[in-house]
Amino acid sequence: MELIATKVCKKGDIGVHDNLFGGLMLCWIDEAALSMATSVCHTPNMVTLKINEVLFKSPVKVNNQIKIYGSVESVGNTSITLAIEARRFSVYTHEETIVCSTKIVFVRIDDDGRAIPISKSKKAKIMESIES
Repeated sequence: MELIATKVCKKGDIGVHDNLFGGLMLCWIDEAALSMATSVCHTPNMVTLKINEVLFKSPVKVNNQIKIYGSVESVGNTSITLAIEARRFSVYTHEETIVCSTKIVFVRIDDDGRAIPISKSKKAKIMESIES
């Protein structure tokens, strides 16, 4: 997996139980994954189709640093599936603890919002990088 984003949990990000609000973590993950999908597919015209189950395994507190990692799982005709993992990073020990993980599917769209194919040459390059 490659590092695709880093965030810092601030006081305004905290929910009622003194942990990072889960909805904000989902926003961070979706944004980081979208950035990766558009970069990998060489197009800004990607939208989130599906976020698989997200299991929150570990809390995030104020001042915790979160590193978001991603990798390409598969590529379809119009879609790409990414595996995403958010990890709490200790600046003292450099240890990382998994906070949550999921898979996200993005679809390439045209200007009217209809799904269109990812170019065959781009798909071939992506598939080659997954296999190596």
